[in-house]
Amino acid sequence: MNLFSLLRESLAKHDAVWVCVTQTKGSVPRDAGTWMAVFADHLVGTIGGGHLEHQAVTLARQVLDGTAACPSEQTVPLGPSLGQCCGGVVQLSYQRISQADLAALRPRLLPVREPVALFGGGHVGRALVQVLSHLPFALRWIDSRDEVFPSHLPENVTSEHADPVQSAVADLAPQSRVLIMSFSHAEDLDILAACLKRQQTQGDLPYIGLIGSATKWAKFRHRLQARGFSEQDLAWVTTPIGLPTIKSKSPEVIAVSVAAQLLSWMPTP
Repeated sequence: MNLFSLLRESLAKHDAVWVCVTQTKGSVPRDAGTWMAVFADHLVGTIGGGHLEHQAVTLARQVLDGTAACPSEQTVPLGPSLGQCCGGVVQLSYQRISQADLAALRPRLLPVREPVALFGGGHVGRALVQVLSHLPFALRWIDSRDEVFPSHLPENVTSEHADPVQSAVADLAPQSRVLIMSFSHAEDLDILAACLKRQQTQGDLPYIGLIGSATKWAKFRHRLQARGFSEQDLAWVTTPIGLPTIKSKSPEVIAVSVAAQLLSWMPTP
């Protein structure tokens, strides 16, 4: 369950104080836009910072029980006022919210998600879905075998049966990060060729990752060159995928490694 769903569920029972980082300066724990909802007995989300969050939670709960007025904004120098080593300045906003405020808050609370297209429903693919479902990605999960998808998917994951599987490349969201790991090397090659053709005309797939060994890539290079792709085209391909310092072949470890690599390709806010 994502944070917005947790917030919606909690607000159905009790009001909260929504605390948001609106501005930052210098070294701070979290970026602007980070938020938490403070309830009398629990939190949804976090603004980080240890003592910073503790102080904000204390004030928010005083607002809830009526012992303090709700400030519209609060500027907190982390060094002088809290004795923290960050040394930056955080500006917080406070707002008492109820279930009636959810519709207005929704666009501000939901994270911006970068598009990822995952071709393949095998062991690594399934592990990747689990990892990426907790990260700021909108995942489109594609396979030529319809029966491989579980009945329940995370909120930011959609599944798609495509046959031939490479036909799905044409309508991928612009700026999609593509991960290719189907059950078939022949399918992998066709998906990869479709991605490279799209790059030639649109140039809007910033990451094209192919799972596999150096031997697999050597064979793919030869076959792609036979199809007319140049060295410049082939340079778009990242293979093997994941952080090069992580050598494990465990699906779960590969998934974490690939997720870390994708995060490193995220645009700077």
